[in-house]
Amino acid sequence: MSLTFTATLFQWRGPAPHHFLRVPDDLVPDLRDAARLVTYGWGMIPCHARVGGTTFRTAIFPKDGGYLLPVKAAVRRAEALQEGQDVTVTVTPG
Repeated sequence: MSLTFTATLFQWRGPAPHHFLRVPDDLVPDLRDAARLVTYGWGMIPCHARVGGTTFRTAIFPKDGGYLLPVKAAVRRAEALQEGQDVTVTVTPG
């Protein structure tokens, strides 16, 4: 199962800042189903993700009833992504 969506890149300004894409609410049920099969704790869903020509491994995690996809600095640099930009990503859990 692969999911493709577009979301706005945002930065969480915690002690160690990170950038994320929020998974659209209409895809949350599909991810919950996948989580039952592949989660490795706390509801984390390991996945492969692709933004533009860049593929990377990460884990989607639950937050406030939805899911967040972290976008690594190397991906942001390779694809010239900026905070506030709409980003299209394809995610394959597992």
